[in-house]
Amino acid sequence: MQARYLIIGVVIVIAAVTGVLIYQGNRGENDGASGVVTVTETSYLPDTRTGQPSGDGATGDDGSPTAGGGTSGADGADTSTSPAKPTRSTPRTSGSTTASSAPGDGRPASNIPMRKLKPGERAPQFVIFSFDGAGSHEKWHLFMDAAKPTDSRFTGFLSGIYLVESANADAYTGPGHSPGKASIGFGGTKEEILTEVRDLNLAYSRGHEIGTHYNGHFCVGADPSGDAWSTADWNDELDQFFGFMRDWKKINDYGSAEPALKVPPSAIKGGRTPCLEGDLDKMIPAWRKHGMTYDSSKNLYTGIAWPKQIQGIWEFPMPYVYSPGFKDMVMAMDYNFWVKFNGGADEPETAPELRSIVRQTYDYMFDQAYHGNRAPVLIANHFNNWNGDSFNQPALAFMKDTCGRKDVYCATYSDVIAWMQLQDPQVLAALQDQAPVATGA
Repeated sequence: MQARYLIIGVVIVIAAVTGVLIYQGNRGENDGASGVVTVTETSYLPDTRTGQPSGDGATGDDGSPTAGGGTSGADGADTSTSPAKPTRSTPRTSGSTTASSAPGDGRPASNIPMRKLKPGERAPQFVIFSFDGAGSHEKWHLFMDAAKPTDSRFTGFLSGIYLVESANADAYTGPGHSPGKASIGFGGTKEEILTEVRDLNLAYSRGHEIGTHYNGHFCVGADPSGDAWSTADWNDELDQFFGFMRDWKKINDYGSAEPALKVPPSAIKGGRTPCLEGDLDKMIPAWRKHGMTYDSSKNLYTGIAWPKQIQGIWEFPMPYVYSPGFKDMVMAMDYNFWVKFNGGADEPETAPELRSIVRQTYDYMFDQAYHGNRAPVLIANHFNNWNGDSFNQPALAFMKDTCGRKDVYCATYSDVIAWMQLQDPQVLAALQDQAPVATGA
């Protein structure tokens, strides 16, 4: 089903800029469900000294300063020369001798060579694809098919209410909100939910990772949003997310005949918060209580660098990088690209230009990391068809062109963590001490 989008504004709040969209369409295409839903994405200008958002001055769509506080558009294609690309290696399989042992639940082994680096040895280049919401049957299969030839893996961050029929919306009460209220749609019909369960099962069986995108997607403008939530609120949100995973049949009165969700709650080890909101000091205790080990929500500095642990949680920062296509800095996420390009207006005729800008940015990020510090490159998207399918097409092409090259592993967050934890502390510290790349410097 084609979705129709209506941009209703870009709100500037100190250092945060939130574009607010109304979606009217099908959940499977737009990170929402049938009906009218509101979704926002927020990004922040990082202070390169402290790693904290800056509160000084007006900001553009991605948090970068602008003279008038407005958005900036594309200003031409990249004319720079990129370093030579790595060559493609023989397609890998999870049964290779370099892969780790299988986890024992029928899933394939890690696709990463699980061995220690010698001091001074170059690390593999990891690329981590992740998709917020993860509610599109079409997109699940599109990316699983693209990943299969090179035994590549990616992560789908599930919105928990996609397991709740729209008719049973009252089963969810977001922190500070009334029962049945959410800024995205619920799971739709029984058949839509069963399709989602089958897709989750298939993805998990192939070694892809499932994480959390929480539930109601409450952002600034749908207050109280994640930025205002306490640790108790985040615990409540996660309690409900895991409850939907365990009890979705009971909530929807499906009985035992329907297929089981074969992704165990214990497999959920991390996620991305809606709109990248939330206070780490308030969220980390909730993550630790729920057995989570990583997060990929916050921007901590300019550029791409190796993840570090914060109070026991691996933080994979959202990449705030230079974009050759924009000739400016941008938060490298699909929605942020869109708002920077044209304020988030639905202009399908501009899709070829925007796809080119996105792909140039991904190529620059990869080249800078591969020929530089080898830090994991994050490709953060939604399953969507925004602006004439401006974002999933370049992500898909980048996956096909990049995954499986020599020393390149498109992998999950949890497998990259396992590799980092395998390394001798001094070797890992040396990787983490390298300066960020993809800064435009």
